[in-house]
Amino acid sequence: MKTIIIGGGIAGLSAAIGLRRAGHDVLVVERSSFLNEVGAAIHVPPNASKILRRWGFDAERAMADVALIAKNFDARTLEPTFEKDLSYMEEKYGSPWLLCHRADLHNELKLLATQVHGEGKPVEVRLGAGVHAINPETGTVTLENTEVISADLIIAADGVHTMAADLVLGEPIPAAPTNTSAFRFLISTADLKSSAGGARKFLDYEGSMKIFIGEGGKRLVWYPCRRGQVQNFVAIYPDSSTGDGREDWNVNASTTDFLAEFDGLHPVLLEACCQAKNIKSWKLLSRKPIRTWHRSRLVLIGDAAHPMLPHQGQGGAQAIEDGQALELIFYSFPNSPSAAEVGNHLTLFERVRKDRASTMQIYSSAGQDEAAKIQAAAREYVKNGKIPTNQQEFYDWNFGYDIFSHCHDVMGAASADSEQG
Repeated sequence: MKTIIIGGGIAGLSAAIGLRRAGHDVLVVERSSFLNEVGAAIHVPPNASKILRRWGFDAERAMADVALIAKNFDARTLEPTFEKDLSYMEEKYGSPWLLCHRADLHNELKLLATQVHGEGKPVEVRLGAGVHAINPETGTVTLENTEVISADLIIAADGVHTMAADLVLGEPIPAAPTNTSAFRFLISTADLKSSAGGARKFLDYEGSMKIFIGEGGKRLVWYPCRRGQVQNFVAIYPDSSTGDGREDWNVNASTTDFLAEFDGLHPVLLEACCQAKNIKSWKLLSRKPIRTWHRSRLVLIGDAAHPMLPHQGQGGAQAIEDGQALELIFYSFPNSPSAAEVGNHLTLFERVRKDRASTMQIYSSAGQDEAAKIQAAAREYVKNGKIPTNQQEFYDWNFGYDIFSHCHDVMGAASADSEQG
């Protein structure tokens, strides 16, 4: 089966790996002239790392850290408010909780997709290939250079502002401001260790994820990447300023901008954060779960289907789950399938993924210490079972999910229905 994937980020490459392994011809078209991720770190929790391990992901080559402990502090006083050992993750959930630089994760996914060795045919990647139009019924994609390419399956993995979402739903579905923004920056561990301040004590715990909770919804998240050589910071704060409605990770900000929002941090944290040399700011946007992800030969995945806020650290993980589901559902799928055959399998894909990812969208609108905020909204998508009320219950729901058995159950039920019909 010929497949075109629009977008070469984490979602697009995960889908490419999955469909390559399923035996299909895959072309990734990427608007950018280079295939790189931005400079920030990302969580790869157990529900995603177990999939990557199956695909042959090399955590050592990706310079991943393993999350071993979670700690919360009062941002003004540095008094500890919560601590949890995470060293049990692999034993309980079957895979570790990894902390990666996005560029390192992306490079490893790109290698798994395009290397000569491995299951299936290597994925082709075309850079500088922006998309002008998509026709879901004919399976054609018109590039900005007017070239028309065709496939049996088109996957839109090009983010929350994808044109494909409007095509699938028949109406515009713009992302909305959340009145929340974030600063992000990296600081080398060596710089923090050489400083005269007290921030060095927070480097004593290998694989530690720290959240400093301030007043009025402000919080500073701090964790390592690149084998502890770099420290990643994300500072989230209420922001009522207006913008252009676009989510842009690469807006430059200054230390002055940061201090204007976070001057109430403990002096130790302020001294550490003021060592940042390249601060970026982005407005956090939200979009409610949508009613369907596919139309004819076109399907949405990743942020194009289920954009989510960063509070659960599951955005990339859900994109990786999408790629695994595509592999399992389209395994041994025939060449040159009809639109109806493709659509039937996309219905199964959506049956596996939609409620799971939509629930995660709801959960991601609040921190794990703010579970009361999501109870009512989540009930629509959690058909059975308990909605988490504390951090461990979130861990169980997020990390304990078995996508392999879920796909097996959905495909088995569909096969039984077909035989009865």
